[in-house]
Amino acid sequence: MKIAMIGHKRIPSREGGVEIVVEELATRLVKDGHQVDVYNRRGKNVQDKNADKDKKKLKEYKGVKIITIPTINKKGIDALIYSFLASIRVLFGKYDILHYHAEGSCAMLWIPHLFKKKIVVTIHGLDWQRSKWGGFATKYIKFGEKLAVKYADKIIVLSKGVQKYFKDTYDRDTVFIPNGVNKPTIREANIIKQKYGLVKDNYILFLARIVPEKGLHYLIEAFKQVKTDKKLVIAGGASHTNDYLEKIKKMASEDDRIIMTGFVQGQELEELYSNCYLYCLPSDVEGMPLSLLEAMSYGCNCLVSNIEENIQLGKEDIYYFEKSNISNLKLRLEELILNNEKLKRKQYDLKNYDWNQIIKKTNGIYNN
Repeated sequence: MKIAMIGHKRIPSREGGVEIVVEELATRLVKDGHQVDVYNRRGKNVQDKNADKDKKKLKEYKGVKIITIPTINKKGIDALIYSFLASIRVLFGKYDILHYHAEGSCAMLWIPHLFKKKIVVTIHGLDWQRSKWGGFATKYIKFGEKLAVKYADKIIVLSKGVQKYFKDTYDRDTVFIPNGVNKPTIREANIIKQKYGLVKDNYILFLARIVPEKGLHYLIEAFKQVKTDKKLVIAGGASHTNDYLEKIKKMASEDDRIIMTGFVQGQELEELYSNCYLYCLPSDVEGMPLSLLEAMSYGCNCLVSNIEENIQLGKEDIYYFEKSNISNLKLRLEELILNNEKLKRKQYDLKNYDWNQIIKKTNGIYNN
């Protein structure tokens, strides 16, 4: 088949979960014999500072054709312009399947629908709930959700909770296909030792985008109240949330045990996962937390908020605290850092998150 993917920022990139998923799907579908075009968004990449410099002229990646759509660097407006222009451009591509990712891009589904195109949508989360948006942007994303319900031939969701939401709210059936995870590369602390003085088991890791819904401010406040020599490592970049990033930097500057690395990838990312004492994700909102799935693949002990999406992934194998509750998070940190013997690496059962099975299910939807 000839397939187009729309809705991400760009591949190759680890800027967010959507980008990771689109890259994995596209490259693996090409290996299965499909022709896949991805519609990258041109513009400033707020996390990977080398992305434009290294990749702006990239036309192909691992057999995937890359088509770059121009837009402007303005919060909320950039995605609107991109999805409109991409939805026009795909009409000339003779595609068998248009695969839209994320709710915002779905606001332009009416364009290919007018031309009777076959449309698959992946809902990566209820994006209108994310606190970085507001006003027009929130209404626009919710509008995209409604158009996905109305016009998509198939809707894929990443969690049972979102599946229930679509059934209860719209009486719309969806297909549950979770994200996958690759086999990890376990590394000793070399780069992170040289750059930050980190060694095995001497730090707690937060690795995610620095946006309000990830709850990083709860973690910093709780960590400040814990008496420990362990460090808190904050790894990630902002995403249209510079005000929040400045707030986090100020909070972090008040405790010399807190290290902010900025956006990380490659070997540095692998070393951070491989050597942390505890991974912590205090989110208020998630779709399906890829960083938690990656941490579990590395055998990390994980402490996360008790939202449904985290529980669905971690089950009884990881540790939880009450969402948004700084006092409860502090107590759980103290239990795991101060009162327990040294935590040992775990081996989680992740067979349901195998990319080969996920591609097989996705192919099934395309064929259907």
